[in-house]
Amino acid sequence: QVQVVESGGDLVQSGGSLRLSCAAGTFTFSEYAMSWSRQAPGKERELVAVITSAGGTNYADSVKGRFVISRDNTKRMVFLQMNSLKPEDTAMYYCHAERRGRKYWGQGTQVTVSS
Repeated sequence: QVQVVESGGDLVQSGGSLRLSCAAGTFTFSEYAMSWSRQAPGKERELVAVITSAGGTNYADSVKGRFVISRDNTKRMVFLQMNSLKPEDTAMYYCHAERRGRKYWGQGTQVTVSS
């Protein structure tokens, strides 16, 4: 059963913006911390942004000031607003949920930033 589905990835020029969306399945969404991670070819996966069940946020240094994570508990959605995109932001972006060791991962959405 698919529990997390990402969308919104695209090809964008350097300096542009994208908004990624993540739709949650049947788990108790409001109780889960939601995160976005990314992985570029040949590189390790990187945690990009986290939003806790209480709404607290944390970001990787590489995206601070450019990316904003948010959630809508009524719609069971998480968003990643990405601004001032750089070629080094090119990666597969994954949404994931975690609570007390239980984790759900999506299949990813591709973001490509051209220079």
